[in-house]
Amino acid sequence: MLLAADIGNTNVVFALFDGRTIKARWRIATDPRRTGDEYAVWLLQLLQIEGFEREDIDAIIIGSVVPRAIHNLSVLSRKYFEVEPMIAGQGDAAWRIAIDVDQPNSLGADRALNAIAAHETYGGDLIVVDFGTATTFDAIDFNGAYKGGIIAPGINLSLDALVGNTAKLPRIAIEKPATDSVIGRNTEDQMLIGVFWGYVAMMEGLVSRMKNEIGRPVKVVATGGLALLFDEHTQLFDAVDSDLTLNGLAILAGQAVS
Repeated sequence: MLLAADIGNTNVVFALFDGRTIKARWRIATDPRRTGDEYAVWLLQLLQIEGFEREDIDAIIIGSVVPRAIHNLSVLSRKYFEVEPMIAGQGDAAWRIAIDVDQPNSLGADRALNAIAAHETYGGDLIVVDFGTATTFDAIDFNGAYKGGIIAPGINLSLDALVGNTAKLPRIAIEKPATDSVIGRNTEDQMLIGVFWGYVAMMEGLVSRMKNEIGRPVKVVATGGLALLFDEHTQLFDAVDSDLTLNGLAILAGQAVS
């Protein structure tokens, strides 16, 4: 079985694959200082709870936007699973897509993995919207080439900046406002309208501009933690795929050993 680790700026997500089917997944906060031994104490217990043994894992792939964390997960792989890990974008797991931008080496692993998975799953021209620490918009053409995109502050970052740099604004939860009115009657409602509907307007505006620039029919695929929330209140997305990055890791691992 394949153990895939998606290291994001906020969380590390582990998924256990049997072929292309996810059998289990676990999430832990990203901390570059967490050692391989600490990961092992946590992960080996979770494997047992789900009914798996460490011997069931014969391949490991790591995709990371936090370079410092790769070493410790590599130690986990070698010491506790006796497996040499594949690193997404390197060696046998090098990207097998065209990265048609000015600085190909600067592309984050998560965005390349999303491009790989989206192209295989949905085909055609694509825009992938990923709700992570940052919200990214990525254009993938019908050949599977990564053509570029947009990086915007994630909604939680925007809210943190708003609350952290004002003296009297309260912390609020990210949710749809109680009504569709965009004229709030109190401070909390006004903040929520600004954060929620402001974000919807940003997404719709940017995606519309990207579609106009691409000039061909485009499918829009959303992934990341808040994709389902926004999908309920906008017609922007053709598909929501919460496992897009993990599936990209599984596809890349399969290509590496084929």
